[in-house]
Order: sequence, then structure tokens, then C-alpha cells
Amino acid sequence: MIRRVEVIIHGEVQGVGFRVFAQRQAELLGINGWVRNRYDGSVETLIEGASAKVEQMLDLLHTGPRHAIVDSIETVTDETSENPLYAGFSVRF
Repeated sequence: MIRRVEVIIHGEVQGVGFRVFAQRQAELLGINGWVRNRYDGSVETLIEGASAKVEQMLDLLHTGPRHAIVDSIETVTDETSENPLYAGFSVRF
């Protein structure tokens, strides 16, 4: 089963390399999905993969890159599926 989670990360998370950080970590973990900046200053990401890998990615998102200050993470969706929707991990603009 594939776990798919969409989250919004709040805090000082834009202009600190958060999207590149998320992409690198996702690639290391074998996570699929995407990440993008939102107009309100938050960062949104959809991650999918094995449940244990998704949990690892969520833990990393709570910390973020060195200069980020993560105040909170809001879960938008958390579901499972038999098939992935995405191949690889991309930065959206």
C-alpha cells in the first residue's frame, strides 16, 4: 500500500531553501510527490510512498533546513492507495 499525505508547513519556511531540502530528502527516501511555496508564506507538499518512509519524511519536514523555523504542520489529507499518483519528486512553482 502507498500512503499519500498532503501537508502545509507554517513558519519561516520561504527563502531558506525549504523546497530544495524537501526534494533532496524525498529523493534519498524514495518518496514521490511535489513541493511548492504558497502565497501566504507557507510551503505545501504532497508526499507518497511506503508508510515508514512517509513518517520519516514528515519528521524531516518538522525540522526543515538549517535556516527554517517550522511553527506547525497542518495535515490536509492522509490516505492510502494501491498505486502511486506520482513518479519522482518535483518542485512546483
